Amino acid sequence: MTTVRPVRRADRLTGEEIAAVLAVADASAAADGVFPLAEDTVLAVRHTPDEPTESGAARAHLLSFAEDGLAGYACLDRSDPAAPAGELVVHPRHRRGGHGTALLAAAAAEVAAGATLSVWAHGDGAGARAFAEGAGFARARVLWQMRRPLTEPLPEVPLPAGVTVRHFRPGFDDELWLRLNARAFADHPEQGRWTEADLRLRMAEPWFEPEGFLLAVDVGDTLMGFHWTKVHPATGDVPRMGEIYVLGVDPDVHQRGLGAALSVAGLQHLALHGVQQAMLYVDESNAAAVALYRRLGFTVFAADVGYQKIV
Repeated sequence: MTTVRPVRRADRLTGEEIAAVLAVADASAAADGVFPLAEDTVLAVRHTPDEPTESGAARAHLLSFAEDGLAGYACLDRSDPAAPAGELVVHPRHRRGGHGTALLAAAAAEVAAGATLSVWAHGDGAGARAFAEGAGFARARVLWQMRRPLTEPLPEVPLPAGVTVRHFRPGFDDELWLRLNARAFADHPEQGRWTEADLRLRMAEPWFEPEGFLLAVDVGDTLMGFHWTKVHPATGDVPRMGEIYVLGVDPDVHQRGLGAALSVAGLQHLALHGVQQAMLYVDESNAAAVALYRRLGFTVFAADVGYQKIV
């Protein structure tokens, strides 16, 4: 029988705890076929602390232990106190032992009364759905992963007149890009809040390459849009995967076809570097973006689901 111990909260994780959290996530991925933590959470695990909020550290790390070590982990992002969001994972060996329930209760205890707590499940699995609904959470947001082969021809989509594409220049374009990113994603609950620290964390990752970070500029070098690509390394039998990591256009130049042109430019960059498959994430409710990606040959491959509850 599994004995559930009290959940421990931490603003920082030790090196040993970081390794244990990632090991639990890897075990879950091996059992379920989908990695249970988003990139933001993995970065928060590996690089703490985050920017503080009025109530303390922006992220709370919650750990649930069994006799043989770490059994489950949850990460709660409280950078928006009214709409905190989290993820949790339980080692397959310790599921149905109360760890998930204890972690969810600990996460709820971290937020203010009346806040809308979101918990993300990667993969639209029946087990996660039953667990969330049993705890009083309702399906509220769906993030689609879409894919298309790059071995098939890409459409020809020219850049608007007077617009050219150049590469991102680290240390020179950082502030300009952050300002445009905030404008382009002003209504996005995660992307629009990126800070210099968020950008630098990703620039320090092994996958980052400025050549794959494309910026659309006018004749005066004013930044109008961007397509940041990412290449995921091959794992096992799965070959390298290219990603439309972040695609954004200045709201002042919408309806000029720049988003489609930048999409194709980034996909061409990936194809020229030998990447044979591309992916992206998009909100199911973002009808304009979904329509664009469908026109470019993408189809839905998987879904992540956000469940919400007022606590």
